[in-house]
Amino acid sequence: MQTDTKELLAIARRYCSVIESLDDGNRESLNQLNEILPRLHAAMTAVPSNEEGSYDPNVDLDQRFELFSRLHRLLGDLDGYWMEYDVAPDRQEMSGSLADDLTDIYCELKNGLKRLDGSDDTGRTLGRWRAGFCKHWGQHVVDAERHLYALSARDRLY
Repeated sequence: MQTDTKELLAIARRYCSVIESLDDGNRESLNQLNEILPRLHAAMTAVPSNEEGSYDPNVDLDQRFELFSRLHRLLGDLDGYWMEYDVAPDRQEMSGSLADDLTDIYCELKNGLKRLDGSDDTGRTLGRWRAGFCKHWGQHVVDAERHLYALSARDRLY
């Protein structure tokens, strides 16, 4: 296995571990996510687009909703953020959600890691991650990075 692939898998495992360990009052995990997400972004960008695989949006919706609800509750007032189109004359509510971003990223990574636990098909998993990253969850990475950076700059991650 190539060094880049090993590094990506280590980042994915670390991300999932941090998400699984989030609990009330532990904002240190948000600092960890603030450090992990740029590394995940860079590692995913480095995955060759010629890796075999296609985007597989299948996910257990009940499990996803349970995780989203838990993260939404834990993040509280840190969850919502403004998207560029939110500034509207009708005073529309914030539509960005860090809990949603973190949940989508987690589900994609965790599904790939589970596939790898059952087989040695690294190329196919990387291909699926790459396709999903380009079509869907890469935007969640960018949005979560931006929001966590803004929170950090305002000393709200502690």
